[in-house]
Amino acid sequence: MRVEVRLPQWGMGMTEGEVLEWLKEVGDDVAEGEGLVEIETAKVNEVLESPAGGKLVEILAEVGEVKEVRAVLAIIDTGAE
Repeated sequence: MRVEVRLPQWGMGMTEGEVLEWLKEVGDDVAEGEGLVEIETAKVNEVLESPAGGKLVEILAEVGEVKEVRAVLAIIDTGAE
């Protein structure tokens, strides 16, 4: 099963975030709750954690890109059907 990694709204008024650094690369195994990407918002830097365990198969937001809340940043394949 493919799971979308979306940019959450961490605080009231947050509308977007900038991708600062990917902590994992395509092909890496990730555990649920493990840090995937560092995001800068207007008020704070946050590490977005993986919503599921599996393999990171696609990154859809490059470093330096600004994405809106709920935008898909990456895809994880859990291996489940």
